[in-house]
Amino acid sequence: MDSHPSTADTSARPADPPARSIYVSDGVTTTVKILIVGHFAVGKTTLVGSLSEITPLRTEEKMTQASVAVDDLKGAQDKTTTTVALDFGRLTLSDELVLYLFGTPGQQRFMQLWEDMARGAMGALLLVDPSRLADSFPVIDLIEKYGLEYAIAVNSFSPASVFEEAEIREALDLLPDTPVVYCDARDRSSSAKALIALVRHLLAHAA
Repeated sequence: MDSHPSTADTSARPADPPARSIYVSDGVTTTVKILIVGHFAVGKTTLVGSLSEITPLRTEEKMTQASVAVDDLKGAQDKTTTTVALDFGRLTLSDELVLYLFGTPGQQRFMQLWEDMARGAMGALLLVDPSRLADSFPVIDLIEKYGLEYAIAVNSFSPASVFEEAEIREALDLLPDTPVVYCDARDRSSSAKALIALVRHLLAHAA
């Protein structure tokens, strides 16, 4: 994997799916692995699906009665499936730059997968639910454990759930340069803006 994305033009708008081939263009010079992370039921699978220009790979399984005691469905009572390994998608940002998106499972019992998934990753987009910010702390601990730069994507598609950026920063104890972007994981354009904010942050730190 090419670890030098500094030549990319991040101002380019992502291509609309599904026009692109399942194969990467011969002109691509930089590929970047990005993790899409967050706590259980925050919208990671939805975000990868909204962004990917190819049919995303999903490892979802139906939730059973056995998970009731271990998976907190507060705020996600209608959830019927859960990711048990990873989600995978691809997004071309420019003629030279392609992002590979790896969505991680959110439950604590699957966190052993992080070591392999974090290997080679340039950074992480941390999806948070503003009504469940405390659930993001274990994920932030993992991001920092593996030394990944990250940006915050506040999945806020309900006006009632909107918090000011200063409140998000204080609640999550973020560094001043950590990007905070509001998005709707269901919307491609909104999700792409969050991802581009992360890429710009990575480029700034790689310079």
